[in-house]
Amino acid sequence: DFSKAMSQAGSSQFQEVIRQELEYSMKVELDKILATAPSNELEHAKKDLEGFKKLFHRFLQEKGPSVDWGKIQRPPEDSIQPYEKIKARGLPDNIASVLNKLVVVKLNGGLGTSMGCKGPKSLIGVRNENTFLDLTVQQIEHLNKSYNTDVPLVLMNSFNTDDDTKKILQKYSHSRVKIYTFNQSRYPRINKETLLPIAKDVSYSGENTECWYPPGHGDIYASFYNSGLLDNLIAEGKEYIFVSNIDNLGATVDLYILNHLMNPPNGKRCEFVMEVTNKTRADVKGGTLTQYENKLRLVEIAQVPKAHVDEFKSVSKFKIFNTNNLWIALSAIKRLQEKNAIDMEIIVNPKTLDGGLNVIQLETAVGAAIKSFENSLGINVPRSRFLPVKTTSDLLLVMSNLYSLNAGSLTMSEKREFPTVPLVKLGSSFTKVQDYLRRFESIPDMLELDHLTVSGDVTFGKNVSLKGTVIIIANHGDRIDIPAGALLENKIVSGNLRILDH
Repeated sequence: DFSKAMSQAGSSQFQEVIRQELEYSMKVELDKILATAPSNELEHAKKDLEGFKKLFHRFLQEKGPSVDWGKIQRPPEDSIQPYEKIKARGLPDNIASVLNKLVVVKLNGGLGTSMGCKGPKSLIGVRNENTFLDLTVQQIEHLNKSYNTDVPLVLMNSFNTDDDTKKILQKYSHSRVKIYTFNQSRYPRINKETLLPIAKDVSYSGENTECWYPPGHGDIYASFYNSGLLDNLIAEGKEYIFVSNIDNLGATVDLYILNHLMNPPNGKRCEFVMEVTNKTRADVKGGTLTQYENKLRLVEIAQVPKAHVDEFKSVSKFKIFNTNNLWIALSAIKRLQEKNAIDMEIIVNPKTLDGGLNVIQLETAVGAAIKSFENSLGINVPRSRFLPVKTTSDLLLVMSNLYSLNAGSLTMSEKREFPTVPLVKLGSSFTKVQDYLRRFESIPDMLELDHLTVSGDVTFGKNVSLKGTVIIIANHGDRIDIPAGALLENKIVSGNLRILDH
């Protein structure tokens, strides 16, 4: 036992020496990169690299899954409230004064590359030529006009999306919404083998674009604070931000939740509210809220020890997942940021660059900070508040007659008999937005659809109706054209347009 203890001590000392050497080598490389910064960018680059250095230090300290599975408990009953209970309280007469304390923040750092688009994802057209950004501005403008309020929109851009977004913002200069932007940090990608940055200088154009990355939406706290915008909004009397992904079309301002925050029934305000919703089989990988060391804590699949992944995915044990719609007190962000007390687990995201080099990105997630805030709460909201558009399959749903559009908000059509969304799986021929649009002469009627699977070279004529379960599979080398006006109800279409009953 003694020799075992000695060898363990030796190995931990050895690891410590390696850690210190890695940290020193990283510092040397970052100093070299910083030395290439032009004077007008120096301050900014310094802040970014300081933030990165802290993250890298923590990455070297932490080993293995960051949660102890034995300590995970179900959250106490009252820590996740049903939305119906919050809504039942109604709204006060002075809802306008409550709205005037709110800021809407949209996470706008992502590119549309997964859908085959260049530029910011927020500029993809999703409904009647309206982009994600158009719909967001319309929603807030409608609020401001209806209640005579001044709710501003803040966009957290990344260096990838900032220029294109700023150009487009000019078109809203006459709308009744003040729009502010700030940029999230820019961190260097690390070579997976050497654990050193692949960037040689601070520039991020041309060949260097692959050397840098935006470090996930958990970066919002530091970037928002560093930008000075947080202090300005507090000075204007703003008290809460409502944060969501710009591609979640269900994430509209909810007055009942806002009222619950501003006028809590027990007099004690929440600093952090996470909207969660019930899991379906499609959401098994989503992060879930648990009780951990007497705090509400978001647990993501990446943090779960391998032996417990199936248990984590179980819909019966963990019934809810995080929608990433969050309501956070501005004063709390300021307090925690100044104390350096926001604790978020590190997500290690491996990537392979075009040239085949393996790199890692160190990231954090905004919801993971829930455990650093006081009096946090989960609210179990209807599924309609989670309507993300990640793929063209999602895009088909929101473009269809399943939803109607009113003042920038999408609502499920009353003509649909049950409120669940059909399961849609479009094959690889539909992945890119331009290919997808070319394959539909018009979007089919999907009011009575339960399930659609399409694979291979398939096109749809005008005014097609899809009902029940429809499976369309064009074999390799074959093409299927669904004729205009066709009604497919519980059908399997395969090969070269043979239509079979399902």
